[in-house]
Amino acid sequence: MITLSLPVDELFYSIQGEGLYSGSPSLFLRLGGCNLRCPGFGVQYTINDQTYTSCDSFHAVDKKLFSHTWKSYENSEHLLKKIQSTIPHENSCDIVITGGEPLLHTTNPLLLEIIEHLINKGFRISFETNATQMIDFERYPIYKKCIFALAVKLSNSGESQKKRINHPALLAFSQYATSFFKFVLDSGSIKEAQDEIEAITSPYPLIPIYCMPLGQTHEVMQKHDHAVFDFCAKHNYFYSDRIHIRIFGEKGGV
Repeated sequence: MITLSLPVDELFYSIQGEGLYSGSPSLFLRLGGCNLRCPGFGVQYTINDQTYTSCDSFHAVDKKLFSHTWKSYENSEHLLKKIQSTIPHENSCDIVITGGEPLLHTTNPLLLEIIEHLINKGFRISFETNATQMIDFERYPIYKKCIFALAVKLSNSGESQKKRINHPALLAFSQYATSFFKFVLDSGSIKEAQDEIEAITSPYPLIPIYCMPLGQTHEVMQKHDHAVFDFCAKHNYFYSDRIHIRIFGEKGGV
């Protein structure tokens, strides 16, 4: 008998700090597991005297080292009760499903039940995804009612182009769901960023493009934010800050 489960790294109520819905009250459901590590983002953590490098969500990315800290839900009702009890004002916020890479779980019946229930309750649901995972929108039409922040990784992530760009998946997002691009830029590689962004986004001209500065702390972001701001103004892109990092730095659950 196969036991279904959904790994949850974090569940908390806060303010969306990035992208299209920046500033919106939101409940964040952070699922465990990811297919990328993004060592180029330079966030270091040390476990048992060994140092690793990844992105700022390393606790949801590194399954080997952190899966024991994730809470495994085997019943959608239990997770829905936890979600409802975490929202201070009933049905008055967005639901943001993030990770790690949450779309690794798109065929999981528990996640599908949760999305269906929340959408029927009137919640707006968005996914924060690296956009490498293909969704079968025809087989799972509930995803057509969701919004996708397509955080496609650039070469500054340290991942290979083959691993980080999936054009068939991007085409599906553009055809079936409301989506927007969200890129992380740093001042050191910003000169190359425009060609990369153009190559990724040009087949999908109707999807808005947001750019935001690299950094897991306010101090690191300050090294890049002016350059990213000027880059957005020059190329007619939307600038996105990272509100939660400005205010809380590396603190989790915000």
